Amino acid sequence: MTMGNDSSVTEFILVGLTDQPELQLPLFFLFLVNYVVTVMGSLCLMNLICLNSHLHTPMYFFLFNLSFIDLCYSSVFTPKMLLSFILERNIISFTGCMTQLFFFCFFVNAECYVLTAMAYDRYVAICKPLLYPIAMSPQVCSLLMSGSYVLGLAGAVVHTGCMMGLMFCDSNIINHYMCDIFPLLQLSCSSTYVNELVVSVIVGTVIIVSSLIIFISYALILFNILHIQSAQGWSKAFSTCSSHIITVGLFYGFGLLAYVKPSSAGSVGKGKFFSVFYTNVVPMLNPLIYSLRNKDVRIALQKTLKRITT
Repeated sequence: MTMGNDSSVTEFILVGLTDQPELQLPLFFLFLVNYVVTVMGSLCLMNLICLNSHLHTPMYFFLFNLSFIDLCYSSVFTPKMLLSFILERNIISFTGCMTQLFFFCFFVNAECYVLTAMAYDRYVAICKPLLYPIAMSPQVCSLLMSGSYVLGLAGAVVHTGCMMGLMFCDSNIINHYMCDIFPLLQLSCSSTYVNELVVSVIVGTVIIVSSLIIFISYALILFNILHIQSAQGWSKAFSTCSSHIITVGLFYGFGLLAYVKPSSAGSVGKGKFFSVFYTNVVPMLNPLIYSLRNKDVRIALQKTLKRITT
């Protein structure tokens, strides 16, 4: 039963979030509700953007893609996660595990770049309003969005390719609810130095570049806001940025907590706990954040509901 990468392991067992029997059923229903809310919220927001012409702007174009990515990457692992609560052994094949890892890396990396593009969009809208139609033209928006997906794809290919080059000999129990990078590295019976180096370079580059662009964008926005005289101008500037700032803070904050010092088994356990927030909670909150704190989305929702009921 030797795989193409010389591994003797043909399947993995996902431990799940917890091994306490009394918590399995409550957690199953909790995360089922979480997933349903995530799917319904993302689909509703995407439909609102498509059906209402006044939302056909660069900001909502990026928001549409953000909702699409949240929907996709939560769907990559949540079904298997739910199975871990009700099955005694939640088994995933080697190929299935690598596929899950690939799409998870793809969508997470893409979300980082989309959030970065959204920060740049807010900078141009507030600091360069006269140049906005040109600087954020449909062609530029499409290029930024295509670049986000291409860079996300490149990162996923590198991560998954390096993982498939490792050997997995005996242990096949993954201390996680999904096939994530560091829990898999702990199972390998070959050297993981190259993999850890690749992770450090790619993840470090993504975080540094995206964080730097977001920070500079909002520093310039803040500098511009301080020179706005009217209270209405202040309010409008903050209202257009607050939702994005909250989303960025939640996504990057819990993401960093999940992957800080992940080499030890104890750190992986803590990372598993924190990863719940950026993989389950943040995708659920994003549609709510952009709906409840956004006047345009609330108006679009009211118009759509009125059309449906009349």
